[in-house]
Amino acid sequence: MPASSLVPPAARKADPKSPPAAERVYTHIKTAVLDRRYEGGTLLTEGDLAGAVGVSRTPVREALLRLEAEGLIKLYPKKGALVLPVSAQEIADVVETRLLVEEFAARKAVPASPGLIARLEQLLEQQRELAGAGDLAAVSVKDRCFHAEIVKNAGNEILSRLYDQLRDRQLRMGVAVMEAHPDRIAANITEHGELLEAIRSGDAEGAAQVVRRHVSRVRVLVRGDDR
Repeated sequence: MPASSLVPPAARKADPKSPPAAERVYTHIKTAVLDRRYEGGTLLTEGDLAGAVGVSRTPVREALLRLEAEGLIKLYPKKGALVLPVSAQEIADVVETRLLVEEFAARKAVPASPGLIARLEQLLEQQRELAGAGDLAAVSVKDRCFHAEIVKNAGNEILSRLYDQLRDRQLRMGVAVMEAHPDRIAANITEHGELLEAIRSGDAEGAAQVVRRHVSRVRVLVRGDDR
């Protein structure tokens, strides 16, 4: 699908307070890749992107180089940029890393502070509201925030930074799962509720078991192996 068909028309004069052109292009492309408006296998051209955002080709090139370094696209000289599909190895790596970090964090969440419980309750309610509105990209963001809140609560800055590095991949996989398996949205919310209840009740091992079942399911669903 051509890039120009997925974006608003370009081109008003730049506001002096707006972000630099390369940053605007970067944000535009990255957001579209993560919420799967630009799906894996889409070829993006500099001309389409420049027209879409209302900039010259120079900032487009800068943004594409940055996104290639992040592993979201592959540049092909004189052709454009290919949005890379999520590979089976990437899925396995993300799930394995999430399990290592999130099971540890779930155990550390017990006993839970009232503040943590209140934040998780709020995020869970926001997920329900967004799911009801059918906003899959926003549901994926709040889904990720729910888990990130538990990780942050563990108080290990190194693990928190490691977990933050998974953000883009988690969001992209989350939207992919919800698009392919709409029934999974309600199941995710139910499992988040189970995790919250295990943490609230002081069941550290129960919380870790919910995390393992919940996160491991992602690998099966993204690969399309659900039975």
